[in-house]
Amino acid sequence: MLVWLVLLSCVWAVQGYGNGMVSASCSDMTPNHKSYVAQTSQAPFTITANNSTYTDAQEITVMITATSGSFKGFLLEAREIGGTNAPYGSFTSAGSNAQLLTCSSPSAAVSHTSAVLKSQIQSTWKAPASANSKSIEFRATVVQDVSTFWVGVKSSALSYTAPSGGSSTQSPSSSATNMISSTGCGSTKTCFSNPSDCDPSTDSSCYFMSSTPSGSQYRFEIVGPSSGYVAIGFSDDTEMGNDDIYICGKNSSGSIQLQHAFSTGTTKPTSIDLGSVSDISVSTVNGVISCSFTSANSISTTRSSSTGSSYYIFLAYGPTQNGAIQIHSRTPFISSSQVDLSSVQAVGGREVFPAIVKAHGCLMLIAWMTTGSVGMLIARYLKKTAKGTRCCGKDFWFVAHVFLMILSVAATIIAFILVFSYAKDWAGGAHPVLGVLVMILSLAQPIAALFRCGPQDERRYIFNWAHSINALAIKGLAVAAIFTGLFLVDTSDSQWLTKVMGGFVAWEAIFYLLQDFYQRWKLNDVTEPDSQGTSTGVLLLGFFFLGNLAFLVALLVGIGNA
Repeated sequence: MLVWLVLLSCVWAVQGYGNGMVSASCSDMTPNHKSYVAQTSQAPFTITANNSTYTDAQEITVMITATSGSFKGFLLEAREIGGTNAPYGSFTSAGSNAQLLTCSSPSAAVSHTSAVLKSQIQSTWKAPASANSKSIEFRATVVQDVSTFWVGVKSSALSYTAPSGGSSTQSPSSSATNMISSTGCGSTKTCFSNPSDCDPSTDSSCYFMSSTPSGSQYRFEIVGPSSGYVAIGFSDDTEMGNDDIYICGKNSSGSIQLQHAFSTGTTKPTSIDLGSVSDISVSTVNGVISCSFTSANSISTTRSSSTGSSYYIFLAYGPTQNGAIQIHSRTPFISSSQVDLSSVQAVGGREVFPAIVKAHGCLMLIAWMTTGSVGMLIARYLKKTAKGTRCCGKDFWFVAHVFLMILSVAATIIAFILVFSYAKDWAGGAHPVLGVLVMILSLAQPIAALFRCGPQDERRYIFNWAHSINALAIKGLAVAAIFTGLFLVDTSDSQWLTKVMGGFVAWEAIFYLLQDFYQRWKLNDVTEPDSQGTSTGVLLLGFFFLGNLAFLVALLVGIGNA
């Protein structure tokens, strides 16, 4: 029995701090591991903050990242440089596998919750409401096992900046935005932007990235207006997949943080360790998000380091949800050629739309600007005008209407399959939803027509009304889908593609009114021969088709050049 008590006491001595309740170590940050001393070698982990300055009540994101292996336990605090051994400020969030710890005050430190292996911890620290003017640093003790641990490893110093305008809070700092500009582009740093050659220090609509080589390291800058994040990626081609990505965006608390990720396709990229990244500065001011940082990481485009230093540069932005990035708001801006990051240059670029996306847009335009529009107009206005004209045993207007609408439905289905086989998601806001509704209602139209009752049936009017209302709904949704799609494609300042589409809608409305007026006039004018009425109706239809064709060609050319 005595032997078991001795063994149990030994187990407590070794495992007693597995729950992270290490308040006794707050002052000297030394684990109470009997007979073992701290390592003096270079620690295999880094402590980084998302800013190089702080001010009153500002929140700072702090990360402990293993550069090799993993760790079981840790203790993280903020300390005044040259001050006492008491923790400074408090933490507002601990992150996963971590907890807030009471030291000299509540939430003054962060520690582990269990001995589960960890490779990265991210917490949020908040400065006092009336901070001192001293610089601070973050210190951490990290434990790999009971005999291997490093004590008080430090982050880079964060200097204090007085709040602007007498305000007691500033979260996060605006220093990064003020520092990032196009100065030095092509002479000291490589720059890529949209619009081309814009300056983020003077233009709040500028999406901008720069890379400054320094030996084996690069100083990166990212800035752009966004509701959630801006990101840069490096790729061997202009297609998404196998890309090395840095994301500057909002976390779950709304603060800006830097993330490292790798994409394997068109789906959401996978987060990876931040790695050898230092001197991080972030900002969000008036909806403009920015990050600047120094990276010693080798750029990887195939999960293994590339031997060259030339890549296509991607620049994207989009929303976040609870700290997780969502699909980018538009097609990424992509450099026009591969860029050698080790060679300073100014880079040109544009949004590159895959051929499959362009084909989708062209098919939808053809279906609902030409074949669908003409087919609907024939059914509405030539039914009586061309009465008696036969083809294949049926009235000519009916044969033409059915043929054109089948083409429209077939083009819609093909366009739907093409874009969803490429995107594999519902990205694009309202556009994909509208497109799906158009396809469903388009399929319902011919299916319902197959089961319609005869022309003399007393209930035929129900089908006629349902068929007309469904056609009107399809037309309205198709026009809305085209407008939202053109907005995604057209990156010009004038938005000329959407203006052309607006002109088409006006053109179509005018001709529907002309046909209505003509039909009413014809009913009241008993003197006009039927042959003349037929010729006039066909002539109006010809003008309508030629006008539609002109608008269609203009939009197809615009999509082809997108």
